[in-house]
Amino acid sequence: MTRGALYALVALGYTLVYGILELINFAHGDVFMIGGMIAATFAIQIFSLGENPALSSLIPAILLALLAATVICGLLNATIERVAYKPLRRAPRLVPLITAIGVSFILQNVALIWKGSAPVSLPPHTLPSGAIFTLGTCPKCATYRWDQFTVLLITIPVLLGLVWLVRYTRQGKAMRATAQDKDAAAMMGIDVNRTISFTFLIAGGLAGTAGVIFAFYSTNIRYNEGFTLGLIAFTAAVLGGIGNLQGAVLGALLIGFIQDYNDGLSWHAPGPAWTQAIVFAILILILVFRPQGLLGEQTPEGG
Repeated sequence: MTRGALYALVALGYTLVYGILELINFAHGDVFMIGGMIAATFAIQIFSLGENPALSSLIPAILLALLAATVICGLLNATIERVAYKPLRRAPRLVPLITAIGVSFILQNVALIWKGSAPVSLPPHTLPSGAIFTLGTCPKCATYRWDQFTVLLITIPVLLGLVWLVRYTRQGKAMRATAQDKDAAAMMGIDVNRTISFTFLIAGGLAGTAGVIFAFYSTNIRYNEGFTLGLIAFTAAVLGGIGNLQGAVLGALLIGFIQDYNDGLSWHAPGPAWTQAIVFAILILILVFRPQGLLGEQTPEGG
């Protein structure tokens, strides 16, 4: 559940952008990584958090890191769209795809210069790590910890806020109209360029939020962290149905459950070493046998 919630935040960014532009923004995972680097900067350099920090220091650090990463990553993503993707909207689809890969490497190199090649480590047990409850009898017991609950405490309101934004606000209705038919939306008075930029802003903010949560939860972030996690989140979006918000969340939770279950099979093959292979095998199977995903594909052509 914890891992799936993190994947959901990143997968929603992929599905928002694809739904409105039919673009796979492969730089999205690296925007997530930048959010994690911002969190590490706040935790280590600004608040000087140590192991098991007091809540009076931890809560302001998390809140300010979330605010900074959400704003910075949102603006970064919107800037990437304006500079790298907007001039290529009428180009063949392969062109913006290659551009997205190029932007991904640029962001990785920015982080490499900023933080170096070694993993940036937060102090262990930055989040409260005590057990909330335990199921079963140890050593074969399942423990639910406070740090896992903290992840859900942040991600669930963000996911609900996104649903409210897309369904019930004027800007959300403009996003849905633009995704359905850009020309018709423009004829109805919707500023399509502004709506697309707003979509990238929201997607980047989600990635930044996920990066902060990941950094505080895993206490480790590396310059190329977003590449693999971004691909897993993309797999989740495809599994649920790329372009479908509910599908992205469902796919992320399923991928998280599959990874957690497989990681627990240390006594039997395939075991943790095969986790990523299994996830990407799922991506291939979905693309081959059900490319529209579990909940169907919501694209401009499909309605």
